[in-house]
Order: sequence, then C-alpha cells, then structure tokens
Amino acid sequence: MKKLYLNTGGINTIFTDLESSFEGTLTADNEDYNLAVNSKWAKGTISGMSFENKMSYIQFDMIFSDEVTLSIESFQCAPVFFAYCSAGNLKHSFGAYGNSTNLKKGQSGIMSNNTTINNVLYFERNKPVKILLIGVPTATFQSEDADLLSKISKMFINSSGNYVYVGAQNHKISEKIKEFDCIPQKGIVKNLLKKSILSSIVAIEAMQHSSNYSAMITPILDLATKQMDEIKRISQVNISEVLHSIGHAGRNYLPRLFREKYQLINKYAQNSLAKTA
Repeated sequence: MKKLYLNTGGINTIFTDLESSFEGTLTADNEDYNLAVNSKWAKGTISGMSFENKMSYIQFDMIFSDEVTLSIESFQCAPVFFAYCSAGNLKHSFGAYGNSTNLKKGQSGIMSNNTTINNVLYFERNKPVKILLIGVPTATFQSEDADLLSKISKMFINSSGNYVYVGAQNHKISEKIKEFDCIPQKGIVKNLLKKSILSSIVAIEAMQHSSNYSAMITPILDLATKQMDEIKRISQVNISEVLHSIGHAGRNYLPRLFREKYQLINKYAQNSLAKTA
C-alpha cells in the first residue's frame, strides 16, 4: 500500500504537493490545474481549480497498480465536501482509524469535519476510478455567498465534529457532471461555465435536503441553463472585433460582464434557500 499525505493551502500549493506525490507533470491555464500521471504505480489525470468565492474542485480520473491512501490535512475554512463517483469505488474515513464509508459508482457523498482530524481517501488497485470532489468553505466566505453557505453549514456541519452522508446520485446532478466533463470552450469562458455548473450542483444538493425541494429546483435549473447558454453565446462573438469597436476599455469590461452573468445563479439560489430557513 502506498501512503500519501496532502498539506492544505492554496490550490497551487495543493497541486504542487500532488505533483510531487504522484510523480506527474503539472500544467496550469488560467488557474485551471491539470496533473498528468504516468508512473509505475499510477496513471491518469488529476484536475482542479479554485474560484473567486473560494469554492474549489478536484477531480481524479485514475487507475492505480497498488492500493493508495491519500490523507488530506484538515482545512481552517471547515469546508463541506460534495463527492461524486462516476466510475470505480472510493472509501473515506475521518482519520486513519475512523469508520470507513464506501462511495460506489452512481453514488454521491457529503462529508464535513470541523476538527483537526484528516480526511483519508482510499483508492483500490487495478480499478479505474473517477471522482469529483467539490469543496465549499463554511468558516470563511464572502458576503455575497453568506446566505447559501450559512444554509449549507446548518445542514452539513455536525456540532460533534464529523458529518457523512452517502446516497444515490440525483439524476439532475448526474446530468450536470456529464456537462461539466464535456465543456468544449477554453480559457475564461470554460472557467465561468465550470463555476456555474458546480454552483448549480451545490445548490441542488442543498435544496434536495430542504423540505420544499421539488417546488424550488425547477426555476433554479432553468435559470442556470439560460445563464450557461448566454455565456456560450457570448463566447462565439469575435472578441477581437468587439475590442476594436469599443476601444481599450473593453479589455476590462468583458471579464466584468462574464462575472456578472455567472453570479446571477448564485444570488438566485441564495434567495431561494433563505426562504426555507
């Protein structure tokens, strides 16, 4: 068994540690990290990114020739982790000797830990595994996310320290993950679409654990779809022609326009969740 240890920190620090641990080749494009692994004991890719509101994700698409444990140091921001298994099997425990929970293909899991105990992930040998982990901070967050993250904290943070839930994957989330894995756009547009999709997934999780889930989810998903369609539409515009026509100010205006577009879904979700509190 190969035992790895991951220190917490910024996304760059995390991927630098992963690069060293997995003996891979790391590339980064607009803060979108991709680690290609082709060693004697592991093959595949590990990708991830941290967004402006500090929500982040890491995705493992790997196969190991040996059993591997990855011990992740506890985070000061007390994140809630949303985990989705698209292939293979993942085992999780709080600490090396804690009770383990299995996450199988087609299942989703929610884990949180506000103590100093590490999150430990166990990967099986000779079995392809694809896992998406979304981390949402609850101890430190920006004011525009306060309503949503306060709701998530109340739902998924246990006063005793540890919280874990495993269940069948919501079919709407499954569709979102498929969409997340097939984004054809590049650069800032790709990053905006990623954040929009991940934010939608987190909102769906929060709402399906709320009492009036069915009444709230449809309008939020409709808005998310319109938002992503608009981002995709804007991405087809000839940017060079737009910048030429509106002058130098356009270099600052376009990124701001994109940010305003994809933040709409977050504000709508927060307002809807506040009504269920």
